[in-house]
Amino acid sequence: MTKVCFYRDREGELTGFTARDHAGYAEEGSDIVCAAVSALVIHTVNAIEQFTDDAYEGQQDEQHTEIRFRIKGKPGEQAELFLRALEATLTDMQNNRSYKDFIEVKYSEV
Repeated sequence: MTKVCFYRDREGELTGFTARDHAGYAEEGSDIVCAAVSALVIHTVNAIEQFTDDAYEGQQDEQHTEIRFRIKGKPGEQAELFLRALEATLTDMQNNRSYKDFIEVKYSEV
């Protein structure tokens, strides 16, 4: 199961996420859930990097299939929007009857 943990600050704003593990929907290379989550995560990171001035830190661990991403300080309006879009799509996937056993979305206050 792919697990995504979104980080929220004390005001409830999204500040980043950790995504880890393979979904297990299908064999590696054919797993549409894994492919979707990977594409969404990469899109979000790239969008924040290219279209905002927010400083961030990120780590990728291919051996453990994990990516961590966090905005340094208070996220700007655009970065918050990109993170909320990721959250909305992954939550929709989690709530979809076909994919609910393959993705878990949770939250942590930072």
